[in-house]
Amino acid sequence: MTEVILVDEYDVPNGLMEKMKAHEQGVLHRAFSIFIFNTKGEMLLQRRARNKYHNGGLWSNTCCSHPLPTEDTLSAAQRRLKEEMGFNTQLAKIFDFKYKVTFENGLTEHEFDHVFIGEYEGEINANFNEVSDFCFMNTQEIRQSINSYPDKFTAWFKIAFEKVIEKKESLVSIEKSLN
Repeated sequence: MTEVILVDEYDVPNGLMEKMKAHEQGVLHRAFSIFIFNTKGEMLLQRRARNKYHNGGLWSNTCCSHPLPTEDTLSAAQRRLKEEMGFNTQLAKIFDFKYKVTFENGLTEHEFDHVFIGEYEGEINANFNEVSDFCFMNTQEIRQSINSYPDKFTAWFKIAFEKVIEKKESLVSIEKSLN
């Protein structure tokens, strides 16, 4: 039985709950989303396995999940990236956001989502129990796909995508000005 960390609106932990029960009741809990880019600036997308308890078969960011009650969020993100996509890379937190979405199957994602980015060039050994497909795509193509086919993407990805691009561009600008 996997438990999620329940939090208040400021991400202060206030209990634990079995993961499916939290999604059935729509209780706010801690989560994370990882966005990986290659050196060309393309984003690594994954298509969720069809057997996922919600949003199966939809395209999303590189990896997302929930930290275990005993882990900090960055460690959890690094663990799940390796478990889902089969590689490790350095991650940096760029922002967090809250969202609440109810799905057709009656489950609700009500998450305080910590967003991490990283860069990776190398072999991807996706866990096909978690991921049915993956690809690198440039951000303009992703934007066009979201606009043309919004139902092919997860709700949290559509919420976070533009924020990630904006923050990443800001970080690149800061890095250039320091060099």
